Amino acid sequence: MTADALTDVAGLRVGHATRRGGGWLTGTTVVLAPEGGAVAAVDVRGGGPGTKETDALDPRNVVQKVDAVVLTGGSAYGLDAASGVMAWLEEQGRGVPVGADPAHVVPVVPAACVFDLGRGGDFRARPDAATGRAAVEAAAATVPGAPVPEGCVGAGTGAVAGRLKGGVGTASTVLGSGVTVAALVVANPAGAVLDPGTGVLYGELFEGRVEYPEERVHAAALRRLDEAAAGNAPTPLNTTLAVVATDADLSKAQAQKLAGTAHDGIARAVRPVHLLHDGDTVFALATGARPLDPHPLALNGILAAGADLVTRAIVRAVRAAESAAGPGGVWPSHGELYGGQGNCTTGRGTARPSGKLHGR
Repeated sequence: MTADALTDVAGLRVGHATRRGGGWLTGTTVVLAPEGGAVAAVDVRGGGPGTKETDALDPRNVVQKVDAVVLTGGSAYGLDAASGVMAWLEEQGRGVPVGADPAHVVPVVPAACVFDLGRGGDFRARPDAATGRAAVEAAAATVPGAPVPEGCVGAGTGAVAGRLKGGVGTASTVLGSGVTVAALVVANPAGAVLDPGTGVLYGELFEGRVEYPEERVHAAALRRLDEAAAGNAPTPLNTTLAVVATDADLSKAQAQKLAGTAHDGIARAVRPVHLLHDGDTVFALATGARPLDPHPLALNGILAAGADLVTRAIVRAVRAAESAAGPGGVWPSHGELYGGQGNCTTGRGTARPSGKLHGR
């Protein structure tokens, strides 16, 4: 039995810290690697990225493995969340050894952010080190293979997908070889996820599982979206983030190829994509638990699955999201417009200044 989530890659754990109300609509999501870390890589294709420690993941550079990846709201301000994750990892003795003393480590924590500033009403309400710490503690507290809450949680709390409410989504598969591949996304694109002509999600068109809404339902949905957009401030910057993972034994170069091809999954579900005001970033993690077939083309199945799962995870993120309305704007959910309202209360938490996760 699988969770159909990133946590189906054995050893990976996911934690969310969510802040909403009182001017807040944001949060942080942490992917925690197993003890010893995971091979990591990244591919950045958006023209306006907000990232941290991505240069360390270049296959030409010395760092081979990382212990955590941070996805966060708050735009560049929210990258402070990675500091809280670093502090927690240091306390666990996890990181790159830099001396004879085992406690002397430097955790390498790659991070990327989405733009959600002001969506809760307060421009200065954004994740910080305490939020990051709450998210990594939440991840560490989960059991192996735990389901991952989706929708308006963690880094997806304030996410907006075009004119719809966005959020967090995840998906996984097991290949015929026995290799597990999985993805987790934060769907916050400037581009549309919904075909305006039919009301179908672009990602579902690709997947071939299409249920066309009635014309009257779609017409009403378009009117509602127009009304909401008319009262919202234009969104200057948006981003889709993803972590694609596998239990296959990949090199850093192979992991970077996986991160690159996974961007195809974004392009299938979002139109347009990778523009100058996007920060689209995909991280790849490989735990190395399962040997990769030595045939030079054995990686192809993993590459194809990674892209497919990113598409499916974006669809799930949009379908799981619930509507948001407040001083920062109004964003209808797919469920409100077309039925099947997502419930974002599962896994909801509030990161208080103490760094603890409450109501998880």
